[in-house]
Amino acid sequence: MKILLAGWFSFEKCNVTAGDLMARDIVCEWVEKAGYRYDVALAPPFIGGVDWRLADPHIYSHVVFVCGPFPYVKLSNEFVEHFSSCRMIGVDLSMIEPIDNWNPFDVLLERDSSACTRPDITFLSHQAKVPVVGIILVHPQHEYKDKGRHEIAHEAINQLIASREMVTVPIDTGLDPNQTNLKSAAEIESLISRMDFVVTTRLHGTVLALKNGVPVIAIDPIAGGAKIVLQTETIGWPVVFSADSLTDEALQQAFDYCYTEQAREKARECRDRAIKLVEQVRDEFIIALDSPSSASARVWREEALDKSQLEPPRLPIRKVAIRKARTFKKKATYAIVKLLLGNKKTEALLSKL
Repeated sequence: MKILLAGWFSFEKCNVTAGDLMARDIVCEWVEKAGYRYDVALAPPFIGGVDWRLADPHIYSHVVFVCGPFPYVKLSNEFVEHFSSCRMIGVDLSMIEPIDNWNPFDVLLERDSSACTRPDITFLSHQAKVPVVGIILVHPQHEYKDKGRHEIAHEAINQLIASREMVTVPIDTGLDPNQTNLKSAAEIESLISRMDFVVTTRLHGTVLALKNGVPVIAIDPIAGGAKIVLQTETIGWPVVFSADSLTDEALQQAFDYCYTEQAREKARECRDRAIKLVEQVRDEFIIALDSPSSASARVWREEALDKSQLEPPRLPIRKVAIRKARTFKKKATYAIVKLLLGNKKTEALLSKL
């Protein structure tokens, strides 16, 4: 006796869901427990299994269709007719038609129908949980000039994501604008606080994660390390890299560590240490407000400063040409309108635009 297990995962382009696959795996467990051999009918993009259209129905004693709606349509009718010689069992189905009008199954253990309703069988699913990881990436920081290694850092993060099973949640800590539809600092921090851990090249991605006891793989995108390395060293967080010293092996080890309770305890420890240090800053600030105005720590060694940083950035020649062309176009348009309508009408028209 051999059983064929099928579902909407047996047909192409049928909007197969995670629930469909979880229900399939549960019924496979039941069949194995009962001691029967079985095949699973699969269609792309799922690989392996058998193509039910090419399968010889006479080698199967039973055909089980599992999970999802089962409407009276061409696909379902073709399937039922192909296996009409087999004992048909329907499991975890939503029967669209009243079963007094249409029920192609010898045994129907439906999820819901005109006759009854049962809990969805995925309540019995035992899926392994994977980490939910916040990904917080910084924009290119031109102020660090040729020390920036942002592309290297972000490519290393992409390789880490590709190498592990995880749920990645892009989080933008910027608000002007925000690329992840977050509207306030409270929304950003609330999302970060719910991650299992965070991977980031941003300082405040690092800070807001640790502030909420969330472990973080902190990658400083500046060669040799800059503010992120300095911040983590100050508060004692150990999982930090500079972009020019990254290795895949080190990131893999960091991933394993950050998904542990030990890492969460360390994150909370660093948060508490940081709070005590910031409280000292608060006290020094209040003292500074009360200090005489003559006290100052100003330093201005003009000869040691790079004055080129005061100049506006130069645009590439192509962008300059585009801007000049647009300006010329506007002036030409204005001149033509002025010629046709006269000064007063032109001004009145432009005031309405």
